Formats: sequence, C-alpha cells, structure tokens
Amino acid sequence: MFSKFRSVTTAVSILLLTTFSAEAAVDIQPDTLYPKVTLETSMGNIVIELDRTRAPRTVDNFLTYVVKGEYNGTLFHRVIAEFVVQGGGVTTALEELPTMAPVVNESGNGLSNGLGTIAMARDNDPHSANSQFYFNVADNKKLDPSKRRWGYAVFGEVIEGMDVLEAISLVPTEQNTTLNWPDVPVNKVILKKATLQAR
Repeated sequence: MFSKFRSVTTAVSILLLTTFSAEAAVDIQPDTLYPKVTLETSMGNIVIELDRTRAPRTVDNFLTYVVKGEYNGTLFHRVIAEFVVQGGGVTTALEELPTMAPVVNESGNGLSNGLGTIAMARDNDPHSANSQFYFNVADNKKLDPSKRRWGYAVFGEVIEGMDVLEAISLVPTEQNTTLNWPDVPVNKVILKKATLQAR
C-alpha cells in the first residue's frame, strides 16, 4: 500500500550501507527524547515532534537524513486527500533520492496512525523503510499493526503547521508521466529545507 516506488540492487544497497557507516557520526541529538524538526515547504512551515522513546531506530534514521540535508529540495510526491501526504523520496528534478540501509519496522510501539502523525513508508517487506515518510491527514488506524500483519511505524506528530499540511493534502494531483506514478501534485510541492531544532 505504501510502496516507496523503489527498486534497489544488492550492490547499491551494500554501497549505501558502507556510506552510511562512514557518515554515522552526524549529530542527531541521541540524548534528546523528543527532538523537533522544522520542515520549510513551498506552502509554509510544519514543525514535528519525534518520539524516540517509542521509535528510537526510526527517529535516528529520519534525523540522519535531516541532518545530512538529504531532504532539502525534495518533493511531496504522493498526495491523497483525506488519507496521506508522502515525501522524502524524490528530488525536484524528479530523480529518486539515494537511500541508506532499511530500518527495522517499529510499528506496534503504541503510536497510532492518527490525524497529524508522521510514519514511515515502505514496500511489502515490513522492514524495507528507508527515506520516505508520510503524514496522516485522516485517522488511518487501518495502517496500524494487528495480530496478523505488520503496520506502518509512527514516530512523531505535527505540533505546528497542521493548516499547512491540510492545504498540501488538497492540491490537485495527476498521473506523472516522468515517474509513472499516480497522485503526484500537478504543481510541485517542495520540502525546501528540513532542520533539526537546537536542544
């Protein structure tokens, strides 16, 4: 359901894992339990608070992309009104973002896919999430785990700019011919910069 629209070869995965290991020294505030990130978008700012107590690996993964500047100049490439706003995977040049090694699925941590939460996108493999994330713009509890299936790992929530997120969720979309993906905004909605706030 939340495919990252990505196919990465084993060789590339190994290379990216090696790169990640070499750059793992970025300051992601490992001792801050509830770090905050400001997302400067082309439609306004959104501030999110992350929950490292419930999703430590997911938060560390997300913050590594943030601190390294990987999200700067990317698109919100999948928008479905009253469902989700997804980003973190495509540059403004419509090129897929290089990724680090996948992160272990931390769904089932007590955080639900409720309105205004942020969670990780992934392929059918429950442990395939890497850079792409989505915001819930509805109460999407059906994306939570059950006894029979893995869910989608929630790792934070919007604390400022919910009106901006709602506005993004209502932009016109189309089947993009370059990416051959559905639900892509007709006019680019850009994540201009993601910044980890100071402690």
